[in-house]
Parts: sequence; structure tokens; C-alpha cells
Amino acid sequence: MAKEMHKTPMLDQLESGPWPSFVTGLKRLAQDEGKPYQNMMIDLLGQLEHSYETKKGYWKGGTVGVIGYGGGVIPRFSEVGQKFPDSKEFHTLRIQPPAGMHYTTDIIRKMCDIWERYGSGLVAFHGQSGDIMFQGVTTDNVQPAFDEFNELGFDLGGAGPAVRTGMSCVGAARCEQSCTNEQKVHRTLVNRFLDDMHRPALPYKFKFKVSGCPNDCMNSIERADMAVIGTWRDDMKVNQTEVKAFVASKSRKYVIDNVVTRCPTNALSLNDDDTLAVDNRNCVRCMHCINVMTKALSVGDDKGVTILMGGKRTLKIGDLMGTVVVPFMKLDTEEDFEALTELAERTIEFFAENALEHERTGEMIERIGLVNFLEGIELEIDPNMIVEPRQSSYVRMDTWDEEVDKWNERKAAS
Repeated sequence: MAKEMHKTPMLDQLESGPWPSFVTGLKRLAQDEGKPYQNMMIDLLGQLEHSYETKKGYWKGGTVGVIGYGGGVIPRFSEVGQKFPDSKEFHTLRIQPPAGMHYTTDIIRKMCDIWERYGSGLVAFHGQSGDIMFQGVTTDNVQPAFDEFNELGFDLGGAGPAVRTGMSCVGAARCEQSCTNEQKVHRTLVNRFLDDMHRPALPYKFKFKVSGCPNDCMNSIERADMAVIGTWRDDMKVNQTEVKAFVASKSRKYVIDNVVTRCPTNALSLNDDDTLAVDNRNCVRCMHCINVMTKALSVGDDKGVTILMGGKRTLKIGDLMGTVVVPFMKLDTEEDFEALTELAERTIEFFAENALEHERTGEMIERIGLVNFLEGIELEIDPNMIVEPRQSSYVRMDTWDEEVDKWNERKAAS
């Protein structure tokens, strides 16, 4: 039998504006007559209102897990459980999505049915971690809920100081800009480091994210300790017939104002006959022109990936964007994927041995220096890493000539 709803005047105000409110969703779940989670959601609303009144959060952690795993469940115990007993345990299950987030509607319905039986009905699809966040389950129901998700073919994601759940864009399945097999990269890395995901043993979290082109729809540059981004190294393809059609439909002024002048390196120019000239040596793959003139311009044929390390959001030293450590790597053969996996192995091993507790890869690089990091993961410095040589972090500038000689020797030897 459902208990009486708590009075929530402060939460009610959040529904009064012009935008949709999460409060409406919580109330809908709290009004689901006959559902096993109804009282849990009623007390959750009561505790949230209490938090707003007191300006204090009342969730604390603990230890909750499933057999054989050390992570994947986010424990939440209420400090005001006596006042709101039905929501005194409100744990979260992190479930890994399929690579590229490809689901069938049948699978999604089955997942929702499982969560209605064991949890609160509240789902974040997806969280910033990349996981499906099934929020709100009691300790007793954690194991049976996981068992049914596992029976469907899904696994727990990472939590705590571990390798975290990987993310990849929809990629070649629906996007013509794709330059690599995003799903294979994603699955290769996750499968290799699954033990490190389930049993936390690192100084702090380590994230993989895979984007199929420099548009970086996965935000990997600023979110991933190791970002794999599809790119190309030959010339961008130009269909001059489509360029002329685009100019005819939009006008020369539009193309100059919205395409040519917005190129960050001035690598584009519009000819008198309405064709487009591209200085490919100066193209930095920002994707703006390709995004605007999709039929006329497209990525090149010599495709591969760029690998960056050290991206993260605010922690100890503020936001960091990833640093290019491999300007271009082909991913065509199994040997190529083995090389990618070996690089990830060396990086995680170096991170585990050299990072301080609660320190991300980017912060470790800032502390020990980029050159020491590259030596630690056994990567040679490549001139293509460097945009502005006079401000390079990769080599000492007082020994620049010697570094150039080393580079030329390596190129001649290969």
C-alpha cells in the first residue's frame, strides 16, 4: 500500500518554469500505483525536499557490490533513513552500453522491466561516465538485478580508481565522416582491460573514449585519459560540381563569410569560377568546412587515428585537454590493433606506478613533465606533435638541433 506523499513546496517551484523538470519525472514514478518502487520514490522526494530546506546533502557511501566484482555499484545510504525509511538505500548500478550505443527497442524494454522489478524505475540514459545509470536499488536487490542484466548480455561498468567504461560514437553506422572502426577500437580496449575495470587497483580513474572523426562527438579530447580520434593524412576530397551548386544556392558571400573566413589556418579560398582551392598542408582537420558543405567536401582516403593523452575535467589543477602523443596511426590490420592495445597497456602500467593517489593522467603529466611521460610509455617524439615549435612541451629548445638530427636518423633507418 502506498504511503502518503510528502509536502514538497520547494520542489514544486522547480516545475513552475518553462522548461521540463526532473521533479515531474520523480513525481510520476512516485504516483505509479502498485509498483514495488512507489514508496521508495515517495520518500526520495521527501528527502530531497528536506535537503533543500536544510541546504545539506544526506547521502553517504559504503560497500555494496556483486559477487566477483570490486566496482560498478555506487553505494548510497541515507543519513536521514529513520525519517525516510523507504529510500534509506538508493544505490546505483552502472551498466556498460554496447559500443556505439546500438540497442534494439526489445532490449531496452527488457532492461526497463528488470528495473521496475528490482529498482526505482529511475534511469539516466546515459550518464557522463558512458554507463546506463540505473539509479535507486536496495542492497538486497543489487545482486538479482545484476544477474538479470547479465543474462541479457550486459556487464557492470567501472567505478572508483579503475579503468572506466569506454565510450564510442555511432560512427560508420550512420556517419559519413567516420575515419576508423570506432566500435572495434572500443571493444578491443574494453575487453583487454575488463579485469582492471571490475577490480579497482589504480591511483584514480582512467578513461577511454573513441570518436570516429575530428568532430569528436564523444568529447574525448577534454574527457578522456586516452582519446582515440579518427583522422586522415592525405588531401581532403573536393567535389567542385557540388561546390559550385552550393555557392549557387547560398551565394558567394555566404560561402566566404561562413566557410572560407572561418578556416583557422586560412587554408581555403574561393576562386573566381566558384571552385574551392584547399591548401591541404595547412589543413588542421577542424571539420568546419566539411560540416557546412557536406556534399562538396569529405574526408580523405588515407584514414587512421590520432591518439591524445591526459584530458580531464576539473580536479586538482583544473580542466586539461588531451595532448597529442601519436599524430597518426593506421588501424587496418590486427597488428595495428595490437600496437594500439600495447600502447594502452604501457600507459596504464606507467600511470599505476607513477601517479599519486587521486591524480589523473593529465595531472601526472603536468607534474613529471611530458618528456618523462613519453619516455615512460616508450614513444618517440614526432615533429607532427608540435604546432608551435617555439612553445613546444615535447623537447628542450636548447637542444633542438640535436633532436632534429635524431629524427632524421630514425626516418632514414625506417
